[in-house]
Amino acid sequence: MKPYFQDEHITIYHGDCRDVLPEIDPVDVVITDPPYGDTSLEWDVQVEGWLPLIPTENLWSFGSFRFFMSQTFEGWKLAQEIVWEKHNGSSFMADRFQRVHELAVQFYRGEWRNIWKDPVMTADATARTVRRKGRPAHTGHINNGSYISHDGGPRMQRSVIRVRSTHGYAEHPTQKPVGIIVPLIEYSLPESGIVLDPFMGSGSTLRAVKDLNRKAIGIEIDERYCEIAAKRMSQLAMVL
Repeated sequence: MKPYFQDEHITIYHGDCRDVLPEIDPVDVVITDPPYGDTSLEWDVQVEGWLPLIPTENLWSFGSFRFFMSQTFEGWKLAQEIVWEKHNGSSFMADRFQRVHELAVQFYRGEWRNIWKDPVMTADATARTVRRKGRPAHTGHINNGSYISHDGGPRMQRSVIRVRSTHGYAEHPTQKPVGIIVPLIEYSLPESGIVLDPFMGSGSTLRAVKDLNRKAIGIEIDERYCEIAAKRMSQLAMVL
C-alpha cells in the first residue's frame, strides 16, 4: 500500500478508511473526527463499519451528542468526555440555544488499567495564600512579611477546554483547531507511540502530532484534502 505522503513523522494514505484500516499495524491511539450526520449536506453522512476495524484499544472521537446517540460502539466502553467550547458557535434553528461546543469522547476496549494515560496539567491554578501569624509591633522585631502568596501553579486539565475555532482560515468544513487536539495527544500517546486518524480531513490531528515531535498515520477519502494535509505537514512546526 503506497502512501500519498510520508516523512519521518507522518504517513498519509488516500482511500476509504474501511479499505485501508485492515492494512494498518496496531497503533497506540485513534484520534478522529468522523462525519456526524447532523445536517443534509452532501459530505455529512455517517460512515458505517469502521469501528470494528480500529487497530487499537484506545479511541478518541469528536462528535455531537446526536452523533454518539446514533452510533453503536459495540465492544467499546466509555471512559470520559471533553467539551470543546468554541468562541463562535452555530445554530441550525432559531428557536434553540446557540450551540457553542462539541464533544470529544474517549472509548476503550479491554481493561482500563492497561490503557496508556498521562494526566495533563496546566499552570493556571488559583493563587494560593499561606498566612502566618505576626507578632504584635510592641514586642519588637517582626520577621519579613506576615504572608506569602503563591500564584499560578499546576492543576489537572479541566474537562471543558476553550479554544478558538478555525473559522476564517479553515480549509475543511469541519476543521478542528490544533489546540483542542494537543491535550488529547499528550494524555493518550507515549512519546514513542503512533496516532491514527482514519478521517483525517485537512490534517489537524497530524499537524498537532508533528508539532509534538511524535508520529501519526492519516487516512482520507478525498484527494483534495490529502493534498492540503500534505502541504500542512511541510510547514514549520508551531511553538507549543
